[in-house]
Amino acid sequence: MIVNAGPETCHWGYFDATLDPVATVPSGAEVTINTISGGPEVLPGEGFHIPPELLEMHKTGVPTVPGHLLTGPVAVEGAMPGDVLQVDILDVKLRQDWGYTFIRPLSGTLPLDFAERYDINIPLDAQSGIAALPWGLKLPLAPFFGVMAVAPPRAWGRISTIEPRAHGGNLDNKELVAGTTLYLPVFNEGALFSCGDGHGAQGDGEVCVTAIETALQGRFRLTVRRNLQITYPEAETPTHLITMGMHSDLDTCVEIALRRMISVVSDRVGISRAEAYMLCSLAGDLRITQTVNREKGVHMMMAKSLF
Repeated sequence: MIVNAGPETCHWGYFDATLDPVATVPSGAEVTINTISGGPEVLPGEGFHIPPELLEMHKTGVPTVPGHLLTGPVAVEGAMPGDVLQVDILDVKLRQDWGYTFIRPLSGTLPLDFAERYDINIPLDAQSGIAALPWGLKLPLAPFFGVMAVAPPRAWGRISTIEPRAHGGNLDNKELVAGTTLYLPVFNEGALFSCGDGHGAQGDGEVCVTAIETALQGRFRLTVRRNLQITYPEAETPTHLITMGMHSDLDTCVEIALRRMISVVSDRVGISRAEAYMLCSLAGDLRITQTVNREKGVHMMMAKSLF
């Protein structure tokens, strides 16, 4: 199944558990989701491909507050609150030959250091996997979705896409490229999966508030899992397990990610929490995911070979 972006399938700037699904798939099915990104102010000059559906979204009106353009939600048959949605990221492809990056006052990791907005457009070459930055640097592409989420609990109401939370959302975790898996706790019937905020490349931290923002196509396998005790986003690469922590305080992010890794290691290896804590110190890697989404992020990585 392919879910295209456009006014009928996108929601801009918010999550809401009352949104009707734009498609429904059985558990274990593959779905291809097309996404778009950005308002009129980031469009490039002549000579670049602009997805027509992006222009259609602009005609519907741009939100007055910042947020992400997301495609979805996609319902997964049989998913119920308390389950886990396993999101296998099978492939991620560019949908356009340009991206954009900007800084703006009062945002980013240094909100008071830059008094003016500054924008750049960046040519992207899918064949060579290179982004051409304006000052001549050729930056390797590593595309991933900054936002992947299920619908939040209904009691939360309509919430911004900016802050990452227990339902996933604006994780901005650059490890979540093709070939990795994201696990999200389910809060609503059907899970209601959405994605967007395509990134061509990003550093840990995403310090200026933007990566190389671009339109992506993702191919996912969405599977309902009832044998996992996961109540907060976790992920897995071919080589590592990843736990996450999101909070406005970076120290608290560290504590959340670490405590979750202690639990994962203790369960997987069959050792005590004290022993798992020591293993996290000896072999776990804490990394700053992002410092710009009001709710900051830290993730911890542990090599699966140790298990």
